[in-house]
Amino acid sequence: MRWDNLRLADERSTEGGAARAQPLLPRDAVARTFDTPEFAGMTFYEVHARSALNQVPPASRMAFRWTVNPYRGCSHACRYCFARSTHNYLDLDAGHDFDTKIIVKVNVAERLRSELAAPRWQADHVAMGTNVDPYQRVEGRYRLMPGIIAALRDARTPFSLLTKGSLVLRDIDLLAAAAEVTDVGVALSIGFVDDDLWRLVEPGAPRPRSRLAVCAALRDRGLGAGVLMAPVLPYLTDSPAALAATVREIAQAGATSITPMVLHLRPGAREWYLAWLGEHHPTLVGPYRRLYGNGAYAPRSYRDRISAQVREFAERAGVGAWAGRPAIRVGADPAAPRPALRDEQPALPGLDG
Repeated sequence: MRWDNLRLADERSTEGGAARAQPLLPRDAVARTFDTPEFAGMTFYEVHARSALNQVPPASRMAFRWTVNPYRGCSHACRYCFARSTHNYLDLDAGHDFDTKIIVKVNVAERLRSELAAPRWQADHVAMGTNVDPYQRVEGRYRLMPGIIAALRDARTPFSLLTKGSLVLRDIDLLAAAAEVTDVGVALSIGFVDDDLWRLVEPGAPRPRSRLAVCAALRDRGLGAGVLMAPVLPYLTDSPAALAATVREIAQAGATSITPMVLHLRPGAREWYLAWLGEHHPTLVGPYRRLYGNGAYAPRSYRDRISAQVREFAERAGVGAWAGRPAIRVGADPAAPRPALRDEQPALPGLDG
Protein backbone atom coordinates (compact mmCIF):
# COMPACT_ATOMS: atom_id res chain seq x y z
CA MET A 1 0.00 0.00 0.00
CA ARG A 2 1.32 3.44 -0.93
CA TRP A 3 0.42 6.58 0.98
CA ASP A 4 1.06 10.21 0.06
CA ASN A 5 0.76 13.37 2.17
CA LEU A 6 1.52 11.59 5.41
CA ARG A 7 0.48 13.16 8.70
CA LEU A 8 3.53 14.04 10.80
CA ALA A 9 4.49 11.40 13.30
CA ASP A 10 4.74 13.85 16.20
CA GLU A 11 1.18 15.17 15.95
CA ARG A 12 -0.85 14.53 19.09
CA SER A 13 -4.50 14.64 20.00
CA THR A 14 -5.75 14.88 23.55
CA GLU A 15 -8.56 12.95 25.08
CA GLY A 16 -9.36 13.17 28.74
CA GLY A 17 -6.26 15.30 29.27
CA ALA A 18 -3.84 12.62 28.02
CA ALA A 19 -1.67 12.97 24.93
CA ARG A 20 -2.11 10.19 22.40
CA ALA A 21 0.12 9.43 19.45
CA GLN A 22 -1.45 9.59 16.01
CA PRO A 23 -0.43 7.11 13.29
CA LEU A 24 1.42 8.00 10.13
CA LEU A 25 -1.52 8.05 7.74
CA PRO A 26 -2.82 10.13 4.81
CA ARG A 27 -4.10 13.51 5.85
CA ASP A 28 -7.60 12.61 4.70
CA ALA A 29 -7.77 9.54 6.95
CA VAL A 30 -10.90 9.42 9.08
CA ALA A 31 -10.72 8.21 12.68
CA ARG A 32 -13.88 6.46 13.78
CA THR A 33 -15.13 4.79 16.94
CA PHE A 34 -18.22 2.65 17.49
CA ASP A 35 -20.36 2.91 20.60
CA THR A 36 -20.82 -0.82 21.11
CA PRO A 37 -19.21 -3.09 23.74
CA GLU A 38 -17.36 -5.24 21.19
CA PHE A 39 -15.44 -2.18 19.94
CA ALA A 40 -14.92 -0.42 23.26
CA GLY A 41 -11.57 1.38 23.39
CA MET A 42 -10.86 0.83 19.71
CA THR A 43 -10.23 3.38 16.96
CA PHE A 44 -10.60 2.61 13.26
CA TYR A 45 -8.69 4.74 10.78
CA GLU A 46 -10.40 4.73 7.40
CA VAL A 47 -7.94 5.29 4.55
CA HIS A 48 -8.05 5.16 0.77
CA ALA A 49 -5.31 2.91 -0.54
CA ARG A 50 -3.62 3.69 -3.84
CA SER A 51 -2.99 -0.03 -4.34
CA ALA A 52 -4.53 -3.28 -3.15
CA LEU A 53 -2.14 -5.95 -4.42
CA ASN A 54 1.13 -6.27 -2.53
CA GLN A 55 4.00 -8.03 -4.27
CA VAL A 56 5.89 -10.51 -2.11
CA PRO A 57 9.68 -10.09 -2.32
CA PRO A 58 11.29 -13.11 -4.06
CA ALA A 59 13.72 -13.47 -1.16
CA SER A 60 10.82 -14.39 1.13
CA ARG A 61 10.65 -17.83 -0.57
CA MET A 62 6.88 -18.00 -0.52
CA ALA A 63 4.79 -20.06 -2.88
CA PHE A 64 2.66 -17.05 -3.79
CA ARG A 65 3.70 -13.70 -5.23
CA TRP A 66 0.83 -11.46 -4.18
CA THR A 67 -1.18 -10.63 -1.08
CA VAL A 68 -4.16 -8.46 -0.23
CA ASN A 69 -4.54 -7.05 3.28
CA PRO A 70 -7.75 -5.06 3.86
CA TYR A 71 -6.74 -4.20 7.43
CA ARG A 72 -3.65 -3.44 9.49
CA GLY A 73 -3.73 -4.18 13.19
CA CYS A 74 -6.05 -6.86 14.53
CA SER A 75 -8.72 -7.03 17.21
CA HIS A 76 -8.05 -10.74 17.79
CA ALA A 77 -5.31 -9.42 20.11
CA CYS A 78 -3.34 -12.67 19.98
CA ARG A 79 -0.41 -12.14 22.33
CA TYR A 80 2.00 -13.91 19.98
CA CYS A 81 1.02 -12.34 16.63
CA PHE A 82 4.11 -12.12 14.40
CA ALA A 83 2.70 -9.08 12.55
CA ARG A 84 2.79 -6.79 15.57
CA SER A 85 5.96 -4.99 14.52
CA THR A 86 4.22 -3.72 11.35
CA HIS A 87 2.46 -1.12 13.50
CA ASN A 88 5.82 0.44 14.36
CA TYR A 89 6.05 1.69 10.77
CA LEU A 90 2.90 3.72 11.43
CA ASP A 91 4.43 5.32 14.54
CA LEU A 92 2.25 3.09 16.72
CA ASP A 93 3.34 0.50 19.26
CA ALA A 94 3.34 -3.24 18.64
CA GLY A 95 1.36 -4.00 21.77
CA HIS A 96 -1.87 -2.26 22.77
CA ASP A 97 -1.98 -0.07 19.64
CA PHE A 98 -1.83 -3.11 17.37
CA ASP A 99 -4.90 -4.53 19.13
CA THR A 100 -6.94 -1.33 19.29
CA LYS A 101 -5.90 1.00 16.44
CA ILE A 102 -6.97 -0.65 13.22
CA ILE A 103 -6.31 0.66 9.71
CA VAL A 104 -9.25 0.05 7.37
CA LYS A 105 -8.66 0.31 3.61
CA VAL A 106 -12.20 1.26 2.69
CA ASN A 107 -11.58 1.22 -1.08
CA VAL A 108 -9.55 -1.99 -1.24
CA ALA A 109 -12.11 -3.96 -3.28
CA GLU A 110 -12.44 -1.18 -5.85
CA ARG A 111 -8.67 -0.86 -6.21
CA LEU A 112 -8.26 -4.63 -6.45
CA ARG A 113 -10.82 -4.94 -9.23
CA SER A 114 -9.01 -2.24 -11.20
CA GLU A 115 -5.61 -3.89 -10.73
CA LEU A 116 -6.90 -7.34 -11.70
CA ALA A 117 -8.29 -5.85 -14.92
CA ALA A 118 -4.90 -4.50 -15.99
CA PRO A 119 -3.49 -6.20 -19.11
CA ARG A 120 -0.26 -7.07 -17.30
CA TRP A 121 -2.08 -9.11 -14.62
CA GLN A 122 -1.29 -12.82 -15.10
CA ALA A 123 -3.84 -14.27 -12.66
CA ASP A 124 -1.15 -15.28 -10.18
CA HIS A 125 -2.13 -16.76 -6.84
CA VAL A 126 -3.24 -14.17 -4.25
CA ALA A 127 -3.01 -14.93 -0.52
CA MET A 128 -5.00 -13.28 2.26
CA GLY A 129 -4.57 -13.56 6.00
CA THR A 130 -0.79 -13.64 5.75
CA ASN A 131 -0.40 -10.43 7.75
CA VAL A 132 -3.52 -9.83 9.83
CA ASP A 133 -6.89 -11.55 9.79
CA PRO A 134 -9.25 -10.32 7.04
CA TYR A 135 -12.17 -11.69 9.07
CA GLN A 136 -11.48 -9.95 12.35
CA ARG A 137 -14.75 -8.82 13.88
CA VAL A 138 -14.86 -5.29 12.42
CA GLU A 139 -15.24 -6.93 9.00
CA GLY A 140 -18.86 -7.38 10.05
CA ARG A 141 -19.27 -3.60 9.81
CA TYR A 142 -17.04 -2.73 6.87
CA ARG A 143 -17.80 -5.78 4.69
CA LEU A 144 -14.63 -5.49 2.61
CA MET A 145 -14.16 -9.19 1.92
CA PRO A 146 -17.25 -9.78 -0.26
CA GLY A 147 -15.98 -7.19 -2.74
CA ILE A 148 -12.48 -8.67 -2.64
CA ILE A 149 -13.68 -12.22 -3.24
CA ALA A 150 -16.04 -11.10 -6.01
CA ALA A 151 -13.21 -9.24 -7.76
CA LEU A 152 -10.96 -12.32 -7.59
CA ARG A 153 -13.78 -14.54 -8.81
CA ASP A 154 -14.61 -12.30 -11.75
CA ALA A 155 -10.93 -12.16 -12.72
CA ARG A 156 -10.65 -15.96 -12.34
CA THR A 157 -7.68 -15.39 -10.08
CA PRO A 158 -6.75 -18.25 -7.72
CA PHE A 159 -6.61 -17.29 -4.08
CA SER A 160 -6.28 -18.59 -0.55
CA LEU A 161 -7.21 -17.19 2.81
CA LEU A 162 -6.18 -17.98 6.36
CA THR A 163 -8.39 -16.92 9.24
CA LYS A 164 -9.40 -17.37 12.85
CA GLY A 165 -12.69 -15.60 12.12
CA SER A 166 -16.01 -17.44 12.05
CA LEU A 167 -17.33 -14.54 9.97
CA VAL A 168 -15.91 -16.27 6.89
CA LEU A 169 -19.12 -18.33 6.81
CA ARG A 170 -21.03 -15.20 5.88
CA ASP A 171 -19.24 -15.35 2.53
CA ILE A 172 -19.57 -19.09 1.95
CA ASP A 173 -21.78 -18.61 -1.13
CA LEU A 174 -19.22 -16.26 -2.67
CA LEU A 175 -16.42 -18.69 -1.92
CA ALA A 176 -18.38 -21.54 -3.48
CA ALA A 177 -19.06 -19.45 -6.58
CA ALA A 178 -15.39 -18.53 -6.87
CA ALA A 179 -14.39 -22.18 -6.49
CA GLU A 180 -16.43 -22.98 -9.61
CA VAL A 181 -14.18 -20.82 -11.79
CA THR A 182 -10.77 -20.82 -10.07
CA ASP A 183 -8.73 -22.50 -7.33
CA VAL A 184 -9.80 -21.45 -3.84
CA GLY A 185 -8.08 -22.50 -0.62
CA VAL A 186 -9.36 -21.83 2.89
CA ALA A 187 -7.45 -22.60 6.07
CA LEU A 188 -8.40 -22.10 9.70
CA SER A 189 -5.76 -21.20 12.28
CA ILE A 190 -6.31 -23.44 15.31
CA GLY A 191 -3.26 -24.09 17.45
CA PHE A 192 -4.95 -25.75 20.42
CA VAL A 193 -8.40 -26.49 21.87
CA ASP A 194 -7.88 -25.41 25.49
CA ASP A 195 -10.56 -22.80 26.24
CA ASP A 196 -8.86 -21.52 29.40
CA LEU A 197 -5.68 -20.77 27.47
CA TRP A 198 -7.65 -19.30 24.56
CA ARG A 199 -9.26 -16.71 26.86
CA LEU A 200 -5.82 -15.52 27.93
CA VAL A 201 -3.71 -15.71 24.78
CA GLU A 202 -6.29 -15.07 22.00
CA PRO A 203 -8.85 -12.92 23.85
CA GLY A 204 -10.41 -11.27 20.79
CA ALA A 205 -10.61 -14.32 18.53
CA PRO A 206 -13.49 -16.81 18.31
CA ARG A 207 -13.02 -19.80 20.59
CA PRO A 208 -11.15 -22.74 19.03
CA ARG A 209 -14.23 -24.95 18.77
CA SER A 210 -16.08 -22.20 16.92
CA ARG A 211 -13.29 -22.32 14.36
CA LEU A 212 -13.61 -26.09 14.19
CA ALA A 213 -17.31 -25.60 13.47
CA VAL A 214 -16.34 -23.33 10.58
CA CYS A 215 -14.11 -26.07 9.22
CA ALA A 216 -17.01 -28.53 9.41
CA ALA A 217 -19.40 -26.11 7.70
CA LEU A 218 -16.97 -25.57 4.84
CA ARG A 219 -16.59 -29.33 4.51
CA ASP A 220 -20.37 -29.78 4.41
CA ARG A 221 -20.57 -27.19 1.64
CA GLY A 222 -18.01 -29.13 -0.38
CA LEU A 223 -15.29 -26.48 -0.09
CA GLY A 224 -13.04 -28.22 2.38
CA ALA A 225 -10.58 -26.48 4.65
CA GLY A 226 -7.13 -27.16 5.98
CA VAL A 227 -5.99 -26.29 9.47
CA LEU A 228 -2.83 -24.42 10.31
CA MET A 229 -2.14 -25.82 13.77
CA ALA A 230 -0.45 -22.71 14.98
CA PRO A 231 1.09 -21.72 17.08
CA VAL A 232 2.20 -24.69 19.10
CA LEU A 233 3.20 -22.99 22.36
CA PRO A 234 6.23 -24.54 24.08
CA TYR A 235 5.49 -25.88 27.56
CA LEU A 236 1.81 -24.93 27.21
CA THR A 237 0.35 -26.87 24.28
CA ASP A 238 3.23 -29.09 23.16
CA SER A 239 2.77 -32.20 25.30
CA PRO A 240 1.90 -35.37 23.38
CA ALA A 241 -1.50 -35.44 25.10
CA ALA A 242 -2.29 -31.84 24.13
CA LEU A 243 -1.12 -32.33 20.55
CA ALA A 244 -3.12 -35.54 20.20
CA ALA A 245 -6.27 -33.91 21.58
CA THR A 246 -5.99 -30.99 19.18
CA VAL A 247 -5.34 -33.21 16.17
CA ARG A 248 -8.25 -35.46 17.14
CA GLU A 249 -10.73 -32.56 17.21
CA ILE A 250 -9.35 -31.11 13.98
CA ALA A 251 -9.84 -34.49 12.31
CA GLN A 252 -13.39 -34.76 13.64
CA ALA A 253 -14.16 -31.38 12.07
CA GLY A 254 -13.23 -32.79 8.67
CA ALA A 255 -10.05 -30.83 7.98
CA THR A 256 -8.41 -31.73 4.69
CA SER A 257 -4.89 -31.19 6.07
CA ILE A 258 -3.06 -30.27 9.25
CA THR A 259 0.09 -28.14 9.14
CA PRO A 260 1.75 -27.53 12.53
CA MET A 261 3.85 -24.46 13.23
CA VAL A 262 5.76 -23.83 16.43
CA LEU A 263 5.55 -20.37 17.94
CA HIS A 264 8.09 -17.94 16.53
CA LEU A 265 8.90 -14.73 18.32
CA ARG A 266 9.86 -11.87 16.07
CA PRO A 267 10.66 -8.45 17.53
CA GLY A 268 7.45 -6.83 18.73
CA ALA A 269 5.71 -10.15 19.25
CA ARG A 270 8.57 -11.38 21.43
CA GLU A 271 8.33 -8.53 23.93
CA TRP A 272 4.53 -8.60 24.08
CA TYR A 273 4.30 -12.37 24.46
CA LEU A 274 7.04 -12.64 27.08
CA ALA A 275 5.36 -9.88 29.09
CA TRP A 276 2.12 -11.89 28.96
CA LEU A 277 4.04 -15.03 29.93
CA GLY A 278 5.61 -13.23 32.88
CA GLU A 279 2.16 -12.25 34.14
CA HIS A 280 0.40 -15.59 33.69
CA HIS A 281 3.19 -18.20 33.66
CA PRO A 282 6.23 -16.55 35.27
CA THR A 283 8.03 -19.85 35.83
CA LEU A 284 8.16 -20.36 32.04
CA VAL A 285 9.99 -17.12 31.20
CA GLY A 286 13.38 -18.67 31.91
CA PRO A 287 12.73 -21.84 29.89
CA TYR A 288 11.49 -19.73 26.97
CA ARG A 289 14.60 -17.58 27.01
CA ARG A 290 16.77 -20.67 27.03
CA LEU A 291 14.77 -22.32 24.23
CA TYR A 292 14.73 -19.28 21.92
CA GLY A 293 17.93 -17.55 22.97
CA ASN A 294 18.16 -14.27 21.08
CA GLY A 295 16.45 -15.62 18.00
CA ALA A 296 12.90 -15.82 16.71
CA TYR A 297 12.72 -19.60 16.29
CA ALA A 298 12.86 -22.60 18.55
CA PRO A 299 15.69 -25.02 17.72
CA ARG A 300 15.31 -27.20 14.65
CA SER A 301 15.37 -30.36 16.78
CA TYR A 302 12.38 -29.11 18.78
CA ARG A 303 10.40 -28.15 15.67
CA ASP A 304 11.18 -31.47 14.01
CA ARG A 305 9.95 -33.36 17.08
CA ILE A 306 6.66 -31.45 17.13
CA SER A 307 6.17 -31.97 13.39
CA ALA A 308 6.83 -35.70 13.67
CA GLN A 309 4.38 -36.08 16.53
CA VAL A 310 1.63 -34.15 14.74
CA ARG A 311 2.22 -36.13 11.57
CA GLU A 312 1.86 -39.39 13.50
CA PHE A 313 -1.33 -38.26 15.24
CA ALA A 314 -2.77 -36.95 11.98
CA GLU A 315 -2.10 -40.20 10.17
CA ARG A 316 -3.76 -42.15 12.96
CA ALA A 317 -6.77 -39.84 12.71
CA GLY A 318 -6.97 -40.27 8.95
CA VAL A 319 -5.90 -36.75 8.04
CA GLY A 320 -3.01 -36.24 5.64
CA ALA A 321 -0.65 -33.78 7.26
CA TRP A 322 0.73 -31.35 4.68
CA ALA A 323 -1.86 -32.56 2.19
CA GLY A 324 -3.04 -30.41 -0.69
CA ARG A 325 -1.42 -28.19 -3.26
CA PRO A 326 1.67 -26.31 -2.03
CA ALA A 327 0.23 -23.08 -3.41
CA ILE A 328 -2.45 -22.98 -0.72
CA ARG A 329 -0.27 -24.07 2.17
CA VAL A 330 -0.27 -20.66 3.81
CA GLY A 331 1.77 -20.41 6.97
CA ALA A 332 3.86 -23.58 7.02
CA ASP A 333 6.97 -23.74 9.18
CA PRO A 334 8.80 -20.46 8.44
CA ALA A 335 12.21 -21.96 9.06
CA ALA A 336 11.75 -25.09 6.95
CA PRO A 337 13.48 -25.52 3.59
CA ARG A 338 11.52 -25.38 0.35
CA PRO A 339 8.79 -26.12 -0.49
CA ALA A 340 7.53 -25.07 2.94
CA LEU A 341 6.33 -21.48 3.14
CA ARG A 342 7.09 -18.66 5.48
CA ASP A 343 4.84 -16.03 6.99
CA GLU A 344 4.85 -12.71 5.23
CA GLN A 345 7.68 -10.43 6.26
CA PRO A 346 6.78 -7.29 8.23
CA ALA A 347 5.07 -4.85 5.92
CA LEU A 348 6.51 -1.40 5.24
CA PRO A 349 4.43 1.59 4.17
CA GLY A 350 4.98 1.87 0.46
CA LEU A 351 5.70 -1.83 0.09
CA ASP A 352 2.89 -3.70 1.77
CA GLY A 353 0.18 -3.53 4.34
